[in-house]
Amino acid sequence: MPSLVEVGELQSWLALHRHSWYILPTVMAGYIVLGLAMVPVIALIAMTGLVFGPVLGPLYAMAGCLASGATGFAIGRAVGLRRIEQLGSRPVARLIDTLQRNGTIAVFLVRKVPAPFMLVNIVIGASTVRFRDFIIGTVLGMGAFVIALAGFGYTAAEALRDPSVETLMIAATFVTIPLVLAFAINRALRPKTAG
Repeated sequence: MPSLVEVGELQSWLALHRHSWYILPTVMAGYIVLGLAMVPVIALIAMTGLVFGPVLGPLYAMAGCLASGATGFAIGRAVGLRRIEQLGSRPVARLIDTLQRNGTIAVFLVRKVPAPFMLVNIVIGASTVRFRDFIIGTVLGMGAFVIALAGFGYTAAEALRDPSVETLMIAATFVTIPLVLAFAINRALRPKTAG
């Protein structure tokens, strides 16, 4: 993980370019390339927050996650369900079955499971889940987490640079509010079980 000095230098350099038209496509391309290299998406989100701050960081991180996710989805569609099932294990077969029956809700719930981001996207793409359901489930499933992690990454770095009650409260807020929202969305979308 880069030191705060390196991140500070990167932030200073990007201050000149932060609002340029090419930054967002560059971030999205970076997520795609690093996603294909199996770099954990959590690390990418945290670094995006550190570099771009608490407002642009989560926006750029979500755009990057969607670009990387769509790439994996396209690979899964190209490879096809039969090949993925042949390569996969019994848990992969169960995941595909769940995805095909539940669409958006299944994608939402899959986003709550710590698993290699690109591989999950490929499996989802190989299933019969519609692309629209994939995008909606991903945004709902990852949105609060992306806001919390990217926002917290930036505010935690600020709190380390200038530890004060204010910076610590802001860092805590960037974790608490999105997690409460994620919990509420999770409860609302959870499939009803017969009881």
